[in-house]
Amino acid sequence: MSRATENSFLPLDIGSFGEESKAVIDFIADYYKNIEKYPVQSKVEPGYLSSSLPDSAPYSPDSLEDVLNDVNDSILPGLTHWQSPSFFAYYQASSSTAGFLGEMLCSAFNVVGFNWISSPAATELESIVLDWMAKMLKLPSSFLFSGTGGGVIHGTTCEAVVCTLAAARDKALKQLGGSWDNITKLVVYASDQTHFTFQKAAKLVGIPPSNFRFIQTSFATEFAMPPQLLRVAIENDIQSGLVPLYICATIGTTACGAVDPIAELGKVANEYNLWLHIDAAHAGSACICPEFRHFLDGVELASSLSMNPHKWFLTNMDCCCLWLKEPRFLIDSLSSNPEYLENNATKSNVVVDYKDWQVTLSRRFRALKLWLVIRRHGVENLMRHIRSDVELAKQFEALVAKDERFEIVVPRRIVLVFFRLKPKHGVDGRELNRKLLDAINSSGRAFMTQGVVAGIFAIRCVVGATLTQEHHLKDLWSLIQEKARLVLLQCTQ
Repeated sequence: MSRATENSFLPLDIGSFGEESKAVIDFIADYYKNIEKYPVQSKVEPGYLSSSLPDSAPYSPDSLEDVLNDVNDSILPGLTHWQSPSFFAYYQASSSTAGFLGEMLCSAFNVVGFNWISSPAATELESIVLDWMAKMLKLPSSFLFSGTGGGVIHGTTCEAVVCTLAAARDKALKQLGGSWDNITKLVVYASDQTHFTFQKAAKLVGIPPSNFRFIQTSFATEFAMPPQLLRVAIENDIQSGLVPLYICATIGTTACGAVDPIAELGKVANEYNLWLHIDAAHAGSACICPEFRHFLDGVELASSLSMNPHKWFLTNMDCCCLWLKEPRFLIDSLSSNPEYLENNATKSNVVVDYKDWQVTLSRRFRALKLWLVIRRHGVENLMRHIRSDVELAKQFEALVAKDERFEIVVPRRIVLVFFRLKPKHGVDGRELNRKLLDAINSSGRAFMTQGVVAGIFAIRCVVGATLTQEHHLKDLWSLIQEKARLVLLQCTQ
């Protein structure tokens, strides 16, 4: 007896697959058509969803129509709409039609490409696409599979930093004689503007928190890491009997968009034999444009580089490209070869087994969506996309600069405008700008976040949502001015 006649339940019903998929696509299309009608930041209270949904699972199947109705009525109100053209917070999670199509194909094939033989196309396309991206960024051949290095797609920057820290750690411990007791000697370095996930990653690989060194930045360097202070910190640690291990440099810091001087930091790293990782998660996308490529000057001195196409490169979540000059150190640190995964291709040493380039065993076919994005847009249109957002950020910065009530706290480097309402005499600047930010976000008409540099609290406006156009920035500025008038009026009463 066939499964269909024995039990009418078919988990993958090819007969209804097209019709139901079309219904979901139509739902998504309607969502995007109406996205500006939703408050950008969700207005729900904690626990709101438990009052809308049953407290136990349905015994019999619900119809897709009922499920989509619940998505509309219960789920959408609880979303902060990252794809809204009025989303200017954090660093955006970009999307595109090509990104959607690639994600659909990835989900449809649903392969688990942990090694070459488990899906040769998944492995080989990933290697090819990473070389494409590397060439777009004009990386030296030492980072390409077609050269002497190679790359891998992770989910996030945090994964990339964990893996490279583990590789650097194990390389150093081996040089120190192989004893794990020496891990307490290893020291890592970053600026005080480096993303907090660096600390998380360092903890995960066993670096003691007392061995984190955060190099102080200032207005004098526009909050980039000063190489001379890094050198002093390294020398002090060496004199104390510690072992400098790893430097994390950033292109486009989270708070204010600072860009660390890669060439100078690379010279320090090479002089003291440290692993230099470049975190270009967001701003790395801009480096495909010749006018921004100088941010990567000195990359040939680095050990690894990561950037996230899911932030600004029109590639739907999640997708983080990591390139390594010497992948063997990553493989030595992360590889394992159980009997049930052995195969002739792996034994031949002529294929890449990506399970040895990441923390997890299982992995998605992420390369497919990045491949579609590049092919469907082409380098020309990807550069046009980047330049358009930069131009919008310039226009917004000019609006802020013209208003004497406001000031640009740190000069814009790419698309992050870091500004604040000038505090009046006797008024706390942090409290003033927090009230302004809360008033803007609570309106539902836009969403921004804050940052702090040198003790100064300021507002971050990041341009980069796929749907954002010039009129959205003008609407944002009108909203800011409207709320600023009210906040300042309250301060005088």
